[in-house]
Order: sequence, then structure tokens, then C-alpha cells
Amino acid sequence: MNIENIEAFVYINHYGSFNKAAEVLFLSQPSVTARIQSLERELGCKLFDRLGKQIVLTEEGRKFLPYAQQVLQVIQKGKQKIQQRRSTPDALRLGSTVSVSNYVIPDFLPKIKDAYPEINIKLTTATTDQLIAKLLGQEIDLAFVRKVMHPAIRTVAFYEDPIQLYVYKGHPFIESGHVSMEAIRNEQLVFFECGSLDWLRIHRAFDSLEHPPNITYHVDNSETAKKLVMQGAGIAFLPGLTVKKEVQNQELFPIQVHEVAGVSLQISVVTLKEEYSPLAEPFGELLRQL
Repeated sequence: MNIENIEAFVYINHYGSFNKAAEVLFLSQPSVTARIQSLERELGCKLFDRLGKQIVLTEEGRKFLPYAQQVLQVIQKGKQKIQQRRSTPDALRLGSTVSVSNYVIPDFLPKIKDAYPEINIKLTTATTDQLIAKLLGQEIDLAFVRKVMHPAIRTVAFYEDPIQLYVYKGHPFIESGHVSMEAIRNEQLVFFECGSLDWLRIHRAFDSLEHPPNITYHVDNSETAKKLVMQGAGIAFLPGLTVKKEVQNQELFPIQVHEVAGVSLQISVVTLKEEYSPLAEPFGELLRQL
């Protein structure tokens, strides 16, 4: 029985989508479909049904699933035994998103080096999806990313970065320090969106307004958004880490908005669930001390 076919079956069930499973496995959707058809021929039964747009397991698929998952787990453990590293590795391959790389990593890496002076550190900066792919491909050992769920990955909460409204020096909102979402409607808005689910709450707050906000600039880079606000081009919702220095220098000012209070970006540390790592326990302890 082809292991790749079993892998496709497990991933389709987890994601509930042939397309998403294909994306994660770096395959085309027809290739994933062909793998399932081949597995169904081997088993002599149908494994998935469609209920409208939803993909669900058949009764036979539900029976086969735990065995398929166990097969993948056993193979992964076998790989571990072959690929186990020395008790003290000489390199730690880290990955991080751009914001973490810019605002967290410079303070964090020296602490790792102090704790493990014999280790060299290699840092890769990329998007969350790219880092997850590198982790699954064992190109990196761990990564700092937004919160993710994946069957092969262990996720540990690391940091919550509050998202607030920030305005430039001299803006009238500074006097009160807090405004309603309705008051923002008449302002020029610089909207930075990092693709995280946390931003959905801000979108929903916008949707509650009778008239949509005036999004003058829509950007995908926090540095661009921050500099536009500092130049007085508009105001913006930004993660706290990106503006820490500017707030301290009184170049940007945080404003409380009741409708989006408590919104934050969740930064997590992710590793492969089954991968053996001699740094796992001490590194986890180091994280807890920060």
C-alpha cells in the first residue's frame, strides 16, 4: 500500500478539503485526487462523500482513519531513529515572521547564545505559511509564527502583541486617549493587515458602522503603515511591537477603541511533534523565563 496515498487521505480529512491538502503537500489537486482514487481501489471502498461543498468521511473512511494515522506516526518515529542528532547540535535553525524578526529576535537571540554558547544560530525570515512548509520539510528546527493548527506540529504560546489604534503627534484624539469606532469613520485610515485571524475583529467592527471607514492607504507592511502615520498621512491599527520605539519617543500615540479592545496577534513557537531535539526541554525553559 502506497504511503503517499495514506498521507493524502489523512491530510484531506484534517483540512476537510482536497485543495487545502494539495497545497500543504505541495501537489496539484488532481494529483491528490488520483492518490485517493488509488487508495480506494486498493481498499475496495469509497473513503469520502461530498455534502454540498463539504468533504466528509464515509463509514469505511472513519474505520480506516485511525490505522492510517498510526501508519504515518510509526514511519515518522522510524525517521527519528535514523535522523537523531548528536546530544548537543552545533547549529539551531530558527524561523520567524518579519515582525518577530524585526522587533523580538534581536533581543531574544543573545539570550539563546548566552544559554548555549557552543551553538551557532541560523535565522530564516518568511511568512507563516512558508515557515510551516520549511518546518515540515525539516529545513528549520523551530519557528516563531502566528498561531497555527496542524496535525504534525506542536504549538506553544509565546507572546501576545496587542493591536491598537495609533495616531501622529498633534492629532486631536490624543487629548482624550480613547474614541469610538464611529469617530474613526471620518479619519483617513492607513490599513495594515497581516493576514491573521485577529484582524477579523477589526473588520467586523468596521462592518458595524453605518458608513464604511475611509481607508486611504491599504498596505501589507507594518513599517510602511507606521511611517505613513508618522508623516500625518492617516491613522492606523498596528501591533504594539512594531511601534514600541516610536511610542517611547512620543512620535506615535496609542488610542483606545472600545469596540476592538483586547484584540492581539498571538505569536507562537512551533516545532514538529515527533522530532527528537535535545534542546526541546532547556529551550522551553528559556522561553518561560522571558
